[in-house]
Amino acid sequence: MSRMADWGNDLYTGQRSINFVGKSKTWYIISAVLMAVALLGFVVKPLNLSLEFTGGSEFRVATSEAPSDYESRARNEVREVAGPGAAAKVSTLGGATVRVQTVELDGDEARDVSAGLAKSFDVENNKVSSNFIGPSWGASVSKQALRALIVFIVLTTSLMALYYRNWKMALSSMVALAHDMVITVGIYTWIGLEVSPATMIGFLTVLGYSLYDTVVVFDHVKENTRAAFANKRTTFAKAANLAVNQTLVRSINTTVIAVLPIIAVIIIGIAKLGPGTLLDLSLALFIGMTIGAFSSVFIATPLLVDLRRKDREVVALDKAAAKHEARLERQLVPASGGSPVTETPGSPSAPSVSTTGTSATTTGASPASPGDSEAVDDAQTVTGRKVHKYAQPAGPRNQPKKTPRKRRGGQ
Repeated sequence: MSRMADWGNDLYTGQRSINFVGKSKTWYIISAVLMAVALLGFVVKPLNLSLEFTGGSEFRVATSEAPSDYESRARNEVREVAGPGAAAKVSTLGGATVRVQTVELDGDEARDVSAGLAKSFDVENNKVSSNFIGPSWGASVSKQALRALIVFIVLTTSLMALYYRNWKMALSSMVALAHDMVITVGIYTWIGLEVSPATMIGFLTVLGYSLYDTVVVFDHVKENTRAAFANKRTTFAKAANLAVNQTLVRSINTTVIAVLPIIAVIIIGIAKLGPGTLLDLSLALFIGMTIGAFSSVFIATPLLVDLRRKDREVVALDKAAAKHEARLERQLVPASGGSPVTETPGSPSAPSVSTTGTSATTTGASPASPGDSEAVDDAQTVTGRKVHKYAQPAGPRNQPKKTPRKRRGGQ
C-alpha cells in the first residue's frame, strides 16, 4: 500500500511521469480500432432491443421453482399456437418466474398461449399473466431518449465552453463522450445484451459520469497551464501532461470505488434475480464507467493539446519555455567548455577568490593557487546553477570598501 502511495505522490510532484500527451498517436490508434469494431457491430449484429422498443406480447409464469427445461417448454407452447417459425425470448426472473416474450399476438392467440403455459408448467391459469406492448409505445420511448441525449450534449457543450472560456476544451470533452458511448453500445451489439429503457437510463448516466471525470482532469490542466503562461518555464504539453499524472491516481480510485458496488449488483442479478431493470442498469453503468476512465486520461487531454498546438499563445509559450531550458543548460556547463559540474548536497562550495590584474589572491592572506581563477568561473549554488560573475566573491559588489578620499590625505 505504501508503494502505491509513493507512486501516486511521485506522479503528483513530477518525480515520475507517464507520457500520455507525447504518445497521443498510440492512444488514437487504439481508440480508432475499438470504435471501428464497435461500429461494425451495428452492421453485423444489430442491437437486441427489448419488447418495450419493438412491441409484442409478454407472458409471466409464477412457479415455485423454474424447471431446468423451462426454455424448451415455453417455446414449444408458443410454436403450437403461433406457428413453427414463431420466435420467443425466454428468461427467468428471480429464479422462479418464467418470462416469455413473443411477437404481437391477437386476443385468442394470447389466451391459448397462457393456457398452454399454465398446463406445461403445472400451475393454475391465474398464475400466468399476459401483457401487450404496442410498437408506438416503443417508438415514443426511443424518441424521448434521443431528445434527452441531444439536450444533454447541447447543454454540456455550452456550459463547458463558458466555464473554461475555450471551445476546444468543450470539443475535446464531447469527443471523449462520443468515444465512450460508441464503444459501450458496440459492446452491447457484439455480446447481444438486451437494450431496455433501463439500459438507456444507464447510458445517459454514463455520459454524466464520464463528463465528471473529464472535468476533474481539465481543472488541473487549466491550473497548470495558467501557471505555465505566467512563468514561461514549461511548455503547454508538459503542463497538461503533468495534470493528467496528478489526477491519474484519483481517476483510478474513483472508478474502482464506483464499480465495486455495481459488480456486486451484477453478480446478485445474474445469480439470483435474473434479467430485469436492476441488471440492465448495472451492466450499462459498469461498461460505460470503465471506458469513461480510459477516455478522460488517454483521449481528452492529448486531444486538447493537439487542438491547441498551433494557437498563437501556445506557440509563444513553447518558444519561451525552450529558451528557459536552454538558459538553464548553459548555466550548468562550465565556461571552460569541460564537462558539467555536479555537486552533491552538503559538499563544500568553491573557495572565494579575488583577482587583480594578472595576480590572484584569496580573500584571506593565503597565497592563491593556479586553479583559483577556474574556481571563480565554476562557482555554483547548492542547486547546481552557476553563480553570476557580479555575485561571485571576486565581483564588483564584493570588493572591500575604499577609504574615503578626505581621509587619504596623510597616507
